Amino acid sequence: MTDAAVFLPAPLPRQGRLALWRPDGGEADARAGGAGGEIQVVRRWGSGARRAKVPARLLTVAEALPWLTAARHDPRAHPAAAAWGAAALHALQLTARGRLLPGLTPQGADAWRAGPLDADDLVHLRAVAAALPWEGRAVPLPGAGPPRLPEAEDLLRAFLDAVADTLPRTPGAALLAGGPYAAKEAHELPRLADWAAEVAAGADAGVRLGLRLHLAPHELYEPDARPATLVVQVHSLADPTLLADASELWSGAVGDVLGPRARVDTVLALRRAARLWPPLERLLALPVPDRLLLAEDELSELLGPASQRLAAAGIAVHWPKTLVRSLTATAVVRQAPGAATQETSFFDADRLLQFRWQVSLAGVPLTEEEMDRLAQAHRPMVRLRDQWVVVDPALVRKARRRNLGLLDPLDALSLALTGEGEVDGERVAVEPQGVLADLRAALTRDPGPVTSDLPLRDYQLKGLAWLDRMTSLGLGCCLADDMGLGKTLAVIALQRHRRPAAPVLVVCPASLLGNWQREIEKFAPGLPVHRYHGAGRSLALQDGAGGGFVLTTYGTMRASAPELAARDWAFVVADEAQHIKNPYAAAARALRTIPAPARIALTGTPVENNLSELWAILDWTTPGLLGGLKNFRARHARLIESEGDEEALARLARLIGPFVLRRRKSDPGIVPELPPKTETDHPVALAKEQAVLYEAVVREGLEEIAEARGMARRGLVMKLLGALKQICNHPAQFLREPAPALAGRSGKLELLDELLETILAEDDSVLVFTQYVTMGRLLQRHLIAQGIDSQLLHGGTPLAERQRMVDRFQSGGAPVFLLSLKAAGTGLNLTRAGHVVHYDRWWNPAVEEQATDRAYRIGQTRPVQVHRLITEGTVEERIDELLHTKRALSDAVLGHAGEAGLTELTHAELAELVALREAR
Repeated sequence: MTDAAVFLPAPLPRQGRLALWRPDGGEADARAGGAGGEIQVVRRWGSGARRAKVPARLLTVAEALPWLTAARHDPRAHPAAAAWGAAALHALQLTARGRLLPGLTPQGADAWRAGPLDADDLVHLRAVAAALPWEGRAVPLPGAGPPRLPEAEDLLRAFLDAVADTLPRTPGAALLAGGPYAAKEAHELPRLADWAAEVAAGADAGVRLGLRLHLAPHELYEPDARPATLVVQVHSLADPTLLADASELWSGAVGDVLGPRARVDTVLALRRAARLWPPLERLLALPVPDRLLLAEDELSELLGPASQRLAAAGIAVHWPKTLVRSLTATAVVRQAPGAATQETSFFDADRLLQFRWQVSLAGVPLTEEEMDRLAQAHRPMVRLRDQWVVVDPALVRKARRRNLGLLDPLDALSLALTGEGEVDGERVAVEPQGVLADLRAALTRDPGPVTSDLPLRDYQLKGLAWLDRMTSLGLGCCLADDMGLGKTLAVIALQRHRRPAAPVLVVCPASLLGNWQREIEKFAPGLPVHRYHGAGRSLALQDGAGGGFVLTTYGTMRASAPELAARDWAFVVADEAQHIKNPYAAAARALRTIPAPARIALTGTPVENNLSELWAILDWTTPGLLGGLKNFRARHARLIESEGDEEALARLARLIGPFVLRRRKSDPGIVPELPPKTETDHPVALAKEQAVLYEAVVREGLEEIAEARGMARRGLVMKLLGALKQICNHPAQFLREPAPALAGRSGKLELLDELLETILAEDDSVLVFTQYVTMGRLLQRHLIAQGIDSQLLHGGTPLAERQRMVDRFQSGGAPVFLLSLKAAGTGLNLTRAGHVVHYDRWWNPAVEEQATDRAYRIGQTRPVQVHRLITEGTVEERIDELLHTKRALSDAVLGHAGEAGLTELTHAELAELVALREAR
């Protein structure tokens, strides 16, 4: 970057060029770009100077800007290039600040100019001009006689105008506008000459206006009060310390300290100010535009919105020091006078809150008497607290109509949490006061630490503290943690922490009843737990038992809502709460009829398809929080989903934030605490058809085995176990149906559907292992019918196809990978999966662990959730008990021999193993 730089102005500013040249006459560096050419420069010649032509690279303004900004800080750059780099940076900053003015060239063509320039801009411009060496302005001015160089400041102004005239003319602007001030070609606009002259004068103005109000406050109240006077002040832009009244400027008392054009610039500035506030037009008719007498209504307008418009244009209005201008109005929500006492629950239906305007002076609220005095004000100033206070007419109107209505507690809380509300169609800030402010503080601050006798991790303790706070306040809430973060454990921990006298009602899918019971028995042994489900169900078993849990399904709850509503509950829990995302479904309507001091929704997918699902869940946990569904869609859902309104999204987030706790596995502070692998047994009940088949096969199989001996017996035992496992999977597998109906016939399949719904909603992937290829094909058929993309790998899959399927899964092409346990249990790297489902059991822990390790292996960066599906009351549950509680026997019988070890059991032991028992 040893080339010098000089700017070559053009009649159209955007056609100017930056010339790069070498003072020694050599070739300029072609790497800078631009076109080769020749320019005439002034070079030293002995003790004088003469014109000479030198080679140069000619760059357009757009080409020159990147080169110049790089030269700005390059230590190798020529001083002329560095100075022009500083000018380029200044030009870009002016453009970024919007300092662009439309105008016309002397030939009448459209052109943008840089301006208006403030005092700091002028100081910077002159500093760069002082630093510009002669090589940076070496192109002589036209004309005969000794060569003359252009003034540095004039040349820099021409360059700023060239940048301003180039940057707005983008391809997009040309496409959308295509006319003057957008396209690159010139447009002759002679009819705009007067307008352009005024704009140019504004850009070059060396002054700005100020307006000073001249009056004593008490004068407005004297019987012979004189009108208020507005005095015009003139400030120098170049030197803000220089100012004078317009009367001094016109009388010549201040000379030319404000510049030779100060009077013209002042008149032009007044003309522009009059467009903002028309009373100033009267000044333009005066020989000396120095002062303006204001009528009372004009003074009121100036004290209000007019001063704001003028200030936005850089015209300050100066008030007498004795006037106070610190009256403000805030919309507040507070306890209504004569409302219930503090002991009454905030959420009692008859506890209404007051929504009103509160006016404050210097931050201190006015009393009702002072508000009345303000409401009666008919002049622009009022006497409050021994001082004269400027009165905005809008504030007077708010004082007169200060009461905006009464709100029920949830509407009031909504205003408090969002911090805004609607008054006369306008969104205004809202401030809660009193008990509502205390409640908002309680909801938004950290609930503080809690302790638990359960083995909870840090993030689970925080969730327990949050649940405790919400239920203690009598508020419903939604725990929306990802699958595997311990939502069930959180509810058990809450019950043990609060120890309520009444039981907790848990409503969940039928496939999760067994899981809830096992988790409660594991983490709260001895706590009463009762399933309210199936024929002959009764709540009588809970009578007199105190607290504990009652577990029921959505279907049972729907059918028995009156019986459940008649009982007292500590709180009601809706697990997999996406089941109530349709508020018009029978289950959702029935759940709403069951009263409780608090309601807790558990779901890993609070929003699956649209925000109305979130409304349905929260309208159950905290009815009324989000208003009616129609209003919610109009105010939140439509703006967010269709229009991407960030403000509406932030408003909704503030409103629901205290009521929804959402944690993901990827959140900071959670992943480090998660074990690398979490294993969960999912007990499921047999469908009726499965139970009938199971009992028939057990009866017939045991009769055959009783008569057999030796190898024949061993074969019959293996056949029986295989048949029972197939029945537990799905009746269609055991019956070898060619085109079976699959839905509604298998508890395992229903649970798999629920697991996949949650996993896919979290945008995760899953491996589903089965030891039966036939079952794998049935599962694939079922998923295809549901529109879920899946693929099946088994022993008959060709090697090339096998690798293609692995690559497709790893790249996210198919989120569900069905695999034959024997064919795919080893040798595959499937780290895309965050979940592994063992649809049926191999009954050899080592084999299952090898299959799980397809996902849980080197290269896996996320926790892996392992799900084992176990049918209750069957041989699967019995074997699972052996694996978990009788380690010695499992090692001896199952550790290596697997299912073959079961063939050596006695007839009585085998009968006990396979008999169908009632689910607990």
